[in-house]
Amino acid sequence: MRLGVYFDLRNPPEWRQDWSRLYSFALELCEESERLGADSVWFSEHHLFEDGYLPQPLTFAAAAAARTRRIRIGTAVLIAPLRGAVQLAEEAAVVDILSDGRLDLGLGTGYRQPEFDAYGADAQRRYGATDQMVLDLRDTWADGTVTPPPRQSPVPIWLGYGGPQGARRAGRLGAGLLSVHPGQLAPYREGLEEAGLDPASARMSGPVHAWVSEDPERDWPLVARHHAYQWDSYRRYMVEGTGRPRPRPIDPDRSRANGLKPGMGNLLYGTPEEVAKQIKEHVRGLPVDTLLFWASLAGMPEEAVVRHVRTLCTRLRPLLNLFGLARH
Repeated sequence: MRLGVYFDLRNPPEWRQDWSRLYSFALELCEESERLGADSVWFSEHHLFEDGYLPQPLTFAAAAAARTRRIRIGTAVLIAPLRGAVQLAEEAAVVDILSDGRLDLGLGTGYRQPEFDAYGADAQRRYGATDQMVLDLRDTWADGTVTPPPRQSPVPIWLGYGGPQGARRAGRLGAGLLSVHPGQLAPYREGLEEAGLDPASARMSGPVHAWVSEDPERDWPLVARHHAYQWDSYRRYMVEGTGRPRPRPIDPDRSRANGLKPGMGNLLYGTPEEVAKQIKEHVRGLPVDTLLFWASLAGMPEEAVVRHVRTLCTRLRPLLNLFGLARH
């Protein structure tokens, strides 16, 4: 079981800090994550957020590649329909070269209408466009169109597809599935079989919405405040441009009580031992490669983020293996 540290570089107005400091601090955390034994760092993408959500994950990944030596570097996810295949193939190849073959390219369809409008892309075709992007990237790298070529042959591709149909599509494309939802394993394996691939080759990675603390009651007021901002803003942006009403604010205490239950905004929260035990039950029987955990919840103070990353790497990661979660 591998552990990844997940970044979105959000800088909310309420806790706004200097952008250069925010970015340099995140790069320092990438180095610290590597030093502490994390297996990977991952970067997410959105556009036109009031908090400056990271818009170009491969650009940041290139900087992280130059600052690290061992840790793998991933995108989770890069919004494929907003880009051309040759451009994306070239950018990914540069990151893979800079990292000496450490890139994991996670792709997703996107969902926010304003992002598609800004890029002149068709939101109605996003699934087909993402499927095609996987095929085009593989062809472009294989036929030598992109020069220089990536270090890995091929670059691992992961798909952040939700639901049974999405899992099946990922299987048919022979890609990794960026989800650790138990209900997606069967359709994912069905897709692999439909493509003539061994269902035993299934591999799943993805985010776990969790926060670990050595003193959960002490830290909860801070965590609750930033968790609420993170998910309220996600939910608000989901309906932007659709005409649907703005969702009610979440209740952080209810999010905490729900833990890993299905539902947007739920949060597994507790000590490393408590969190590891529940994760073990959640992913039992899944071919999990890497679990991704947020380094920060939107705009948290630096000292809290550093403490969390250290707890993830030095306390939670060993427990995930101690509890018998095999490495795949």
